[in-house]
Amino acid sequence: MFHTEAYTESREKNYELVINQLGALLEGEADHIANLSNASALLNQFLDRINWVGFYINRGGELVLGPFQGLPACVRIPFARGVCGKAASTRETVRVENVHEFPGHIACDAASQSEIVIPIMKDGELLGVLDIDSPELNRFDELDQQYLEQFVQKLIAHL
Repeated sequence: MFHTEAYTESREKNYELVINQLGALLEGEADHIANLSNASALLNQFLDRINWVGFYINRGGELVLGPFQGLPACVRIPFARGVCGKAASTRETVRVENVHEFPGHIACDAASQSEIVIPIMKDGELLGVLDIDSPELNRFDELDQQYLEQFVQKLIAHL
């Protein structure tokens, strides 16, 4: 039923394709855990040069590990700590070129060098964050941010 997709167009077209794939993949499914699981698997298959992709869920004012692809991760992150905590507390995407220069960075995977975290907001409420790490410095740029924010918007419709 499913197969690995070859993304051979421009980065913009490839992102548009994966966002459309997400919509088709989640269509008709209401379970949040299933949808977050498939979203993380889809991004893991789509994005190159990453070593972790997944979700942290807002549970009582802290982020709790949700569905992900990668090495085992930190289970709980306070809003006041790390890149995920900053994105959660500011409700804004945080893109870090070098995580070792980020004050309070939480090193779950020593191989991680750069990171992007997108808050997941629905009806003014923080549901959680999408967190993506890379073993490469400066892996994520403005284009990645723009389309990953669109990916999250498509996901929100199924949460």
